[in-house]
Amino acid sequence: MRKLIVTGDDFGLAVPVNEAIEEAHRRGILTTASLMVGAGAAADAVERARRLPTLKVGLHLVLVEGRSVLSSREIPDLVDSCGEFSTRLIGAGLNFFFRPGVRRQLETEIRAQFEAFAKTGLPLDHVNAHNHMHLHPTVLGLLLKVGRDYGLKAVRVPYEPFLVSWRTARQALLKRLVMWVCLLPWMALVKVRLRRANIRSNDRVFGLYDSGHLHGELIVRLLQQLPPGVTEIYCHPATRRCAELDRAMPDYQHEQEFKALISPAVREAIVACGFQRVAFSEL
Repeated sequence: MRKLIVTGDDFGLAVPVNEAIEEAHRRGILTTASLMVGAGAAADAVERARRLPTLKVGLHLVLVEGRSVLSSREIPDLVDSCGEFSTRLIGAGLNFFFRPGVRRQLETEIRAQFEAFAKTGLPLDHVNAHNHMHLHPTVLGLLLKVGRDYGLKAVRVPYEPFLVSWRTARQALLKRLVMWVCLLPWMALVKVRLRRANIRSNDRVFGLYDSGHLHGELIVRLLQQLPPGVTEIYCHPATRRCAELDRAMPDYQHEQEFKALISPAVREAIVACGFQRVAFSEL
């Protein structure tokens, strides 16, 4: 059986993102969305999700490159005076691992984000982290610990097989190979820990190396090569550019990804290749 999860990340970041996710679910192939509970348009995203009971929504934990839910007084070692997390992923990861005080604040913020999601009243479909910070062993451990209290059942595994990725995109061979080799041990650890915790996950993702640059032809080529199992395609669609997107992801082609999600050719390819479109909670 070939199952396909199609996720829109950064739900709540900006209204054009929310518009694209709503339309891509109504008219296209999108099955799930990952909500940034502390983002500026989160309330708008929640309102749209409540009108779309078939759209499954998960939590997109933000621990770098974004705003916290708690104030800077509560987590002073995690954010600046404006409540902004660090944009230096490696430095943040070292702080999470080596500083006990930071880990305590990190757990408090993760719990606050789970609690904010719970208050929306939306069923929790899955959890993943912005910039895939849940690959960090400390973050994953806290995610699993806190998530147990909020009904966590599924987590994204951001594993993109090298050969399928290369054959589909036909570019950046060395970059894909190096990243695949470097991430492989971390992916293996994530899979083991999720399995031990009885947490569901996808078998593979697509979008890790081409994030922000997916288009319809690329997705069709991918669908024709995928083996049986559960594949997640994640993307960052938007109906138009805006200040939030220009600041956070200036080189992403958000509108192109939105068009791919509502493309008749992509929908036809899903049917022709025998995929069943699902959400994490339906695994």
